Amino acid sequence: MRYNIKQKIFSFGDNFYVKDDRDNNIFKIQGKVFALGDKLKLCDMQGKELIYIQQKLFKLLPEYNLFRNDVLIAKVKKELSFFKPKFVIESMMGNYRIEGEIFSHNFSVTKAGRTVAVVNKKWISFSDTYGVEIDDNEDQAFMVSLVIVIDQVIHDNNSNNN
Repeated sequence: MRYNIKQKIFSFGDNFYVKDDRDNNIFKIQGKVFALGDKLKLCDMQGKELIYIQQKLFKLLPEYNLFRNDVLIAKVKKELSFFKPKFVIESMMGNYRIEGEIFSHNFSVTKAGRTVAVVNKKWISFSDTYGVEIDDNEDQAFMVSLVIVIDQVIHDNNSNNN
């Protein structure tokens, strides 16, 4: 399935929609105002929380936990690297790797050597969105949440460099 996601999505208290390639709202993202660290909910269109994303505080490098029904389902950690950003993604659905040009939103997500998602800014003509294509056999809400976390780390890194 193909989705469109805003770039630089996090502003405290922002709510926005993840849309399909026909511009239909598929998921709603709700940010928490006045929270320490990033805290988001990915909900279905009926308002049911599917994934809760929480940034771990006081870490040298960004680290996020993803929860489903109050159960920790994944940890995403940025590793120290000098040339390319690297992430460790451990989840109940398997371990994932990010490959490609992360800072330019052109990368893939692989699991067991198989590409399960492709993120590409070139799919969309508007500069504030990018396309995400996710294998139909993958958990769509989880994969969208994973891409949102990677986007947040990219956004925070770019903000810190300005």
